[in-house]
Amino acid sequence: MSTTPAAEAAEFTGKTALVTGAASGIGLATARRLGSAGANVVIADYNEQGAKEAAETLASEGIKAAAVALDVTEPASVEAAVQFTVDTFGGLDLAVNNAGIGGPSTPTGAYDIDAYDRVIATNLNGVFYSLRYELPVIEAAGRGGAIVNVASILGSVGFAGSPAYVAAKHGVVGLTKTAAAEYSAKGIRVNAVGPGFIETPLLKEMDQAAHDGLVALHPAGRLGRSEEVAELIVFLLSDRASFVAGSYHLVDGAYTAV
Repeated sequence: MSTTPAAEAAEFTGKTALVTGAASGIGLATARRLGSAGANVVIADYNEQGAKEAAETLASEGIKAAAVALDVTEPASVEAAVQFTVDTFGGLDLAVNNAGIGGPSTPTGAYDIDAYDRVIATNLNGVFYSLRYELPVIEAAGRGGAIVNVASILGSVGFAGSPAYVAAKHGVVGLTKTAAAEYSAKGIRVNAVGPGFIETPLLKEMDQAAHDGLVALHPAGRLGRSEEVAELIVFLLSDRASFVAGSYHLVDGAYTAV
């Protein structure tokens, strides 16, 4: 389905989107892109102050935005964020399950068990909890919807020193496919994206040599930008992707091609 630029600019008018981990990085870029196309957006993040500041910034740009504190490792917190979205904007049509953490870099045989549990709790369980509470609300409204789970290139390949992160992101891909199989007939599309290494706050503490090493792994010769990932997420949420469901799309500068 093709659209004109003017149509794309208003394609989410009347719809409401919940974006987790949206105080910065890919989440914020996605919220901004959705809002600029007419959506009401809820900025949900563990960093409550950051979420409020992000929502205020988007509001200053003419976007209808609200902020809510969210700990995706706690089911009750996720349920409350979904309810906040419904209470604030009258419903839920779109969701981007983006919240995640990196974890330490340690070989599997020496990986700290508490660290492993934290990464799994955030990056995998958090996506499950989000789906668990988003899907019934979207289904009950009876008008369909779309969800994008943010996985990673490490949902398709391994990476030495990151057993928890890799396991979690592979799990996100599996959750995505399962939810899509269950809900596509109900008009709810669920897809996943797999970003390569993106210039986000998660990489800010990396030294220059390590950063350059990551760049070298991408044939494109650079790391990605949050806005580039947001464009794909927004496409998958849109009616332009009306027959795209249960799929996993890489945004990786050819990282996984070699």
